Amino acid sequence: MAAAESPSTALRRRDLCSRGIRLAGKMRADVVDLLDAYVEQQGLDASASVAAVEGVPLAAVERWDEQTGTQRLLENLAAYRAFRALLAQMLEEQREQLGEADVGLGRALAAVLLQVSAFAYHLEELLRLESRGIPGEEEEEDGPPPPPRLSLFEQKLRGLGVLRELAQWAVRSVRDLRQLTKPSPATGAAPGLAESP
Repeated sequence: MAAAESPSTALRRRDLCSRGIRLAGKMRADVVDLLDAYVEQQGLDASASVAAVEGVPLAAVERWDEQTGTQRLLENLAAYRAFRALLAQMLEEQREQLGEADVGLGRALAAVLLQVSAFAYHLEELLRLESRGIPGEEEEEDGPPPPPRLSLFEQKLRGLGVLRELAQWAVRSVRDLRQLTKPSPATGAAPGLAESP
């Protein structure tokens, strides 16, 4: 069992989790709106089935309830770093395809990209609070390996898959952050990241 944390650390964690929950909720709402606009603008069927997209982390996890708080935060951080790269790639492709023809969609993509970056930073703050090392972004500095050249239709489907999974991650992030704020049954205090169920 981890040593008891100071009341100020517990308060700071609760505050960061509460703000993170609000950020993730807003991000999900914006992603859902973006998803609707994306489907319409790209001429896709909203019910189209999209196979798993390479590089897109899946929000579904086995044995979610057995993960520690640190595992939850590290998986969230890795996912949002991946989404940051994927959304940047989508934004670039959008600009190449349409130029300035659809500024609204480009702005919405850029806004969600900014929210994803801010949320990743927020997760880093939570990890710092626990004096955990933050995984480096060495792999991100060089960028992800260039994806295979996709046809325009394949790019549209990949974008649809990215946005759908990002919406699912926003839901999972809210659940993860709520789990971190739950009081520990033995102490009545919020569990430390390493000891949460």
